[in-house]
Amino acid sequence: MQRGLQRPPRPTPRHNAGDITQAGCREHLTGHPGTRAFAVGTCADYDRQVNDRDYDVTLVIVFDSRASHDAYQTAERHNRFIAEHADSWAKVRIFDADLATLET
Repeated sequence: MQRGLQRPPRPTPRHNAGDITQAGCREHLTGHPGTRAFAVGTCADYDRQVNDRDYDVTLVIVFDSRASHDAYQTAERHNRFIAEHADSWAKVRIFDADLATLET
């Protein structure tokens, strides 16, 4: 699952909203049961025509099963992340995928 989280045009005065969102991802969205991979970052500055650059923060979580994914969706820490950070998002896009393989 990958999430491209959009931050508002103006960051908060003391912090970049993308940095705050990334910190929240690390605090609330890591270590859930069944997590096989976790990554959070920002939009890269690759200048390629095929790149979708309409986001600020991306989150990738790979689960070992659909059941683990479904449990994550209702987990208290996941819901706390949404409650604490949703006001800073202009838009959220979710890309759920069934992976054939995961190589690390």
